[in-house]
Amino acid sequence: MLEDDVFEAFRDTMRHIAAPVFAISTKYEGVRSVIVATAFSSVSFDPPSLLICVNQETSIHAPLMKAEHFCVNVLGHSHRNVADACAMKKGEERFSIGDWEEEMGVPVLVDAQSSLVCRTADRHRFGSHTIFVGEVIGARHRDNAKPLTYFDRRYIDISQAPDLA
Repeated sequence: MLEDDVFEAFRDTMRHIAAPVFAISTKYEGVRSVIVATAFSSVSFDPPSLLICVNQETSIHAPLMKAEHFCVNVLGHSHRNVADACAMKKGEERFSIGDWEEEMGVPVLVDAQSSLVCRTADRHRFGSHTIFVGEVIGARHRDNAKPLTYFDRRYIDISQAPDLA
């Protein structure tokens, strides 16, 4: 267990790293699930792959542990309402905001800045989270989107952000 001062310093450090916001979605046994997250990284170009880190206490964790596919939807600045719906609503109600359609068996946000459909290649539990590695099997991207970005516990528009230094 981390000492309190290290835990606080780590949490404060992570809050001050601006990160794009993603809606991670999956479907298992006919039930759709989605959460908003910022823990995402590319892994490899050969094969095209990425990783997401999901807290084991979240509603999507159990379905992700069993599902064969998931989607990482990169939210644009215009998707603040989608992020809010994922934070404030539960279950299927989270899909009441945004234009969602099924592609390759998973929910995809139609007008997301980018959408990456993945086949789950590996799962690794570490601490409070599980790291899911996905091999990208489908991708699309819009060039004109502005990313929804999270910084210091709030959403910011980095295209109009003042100097944060």
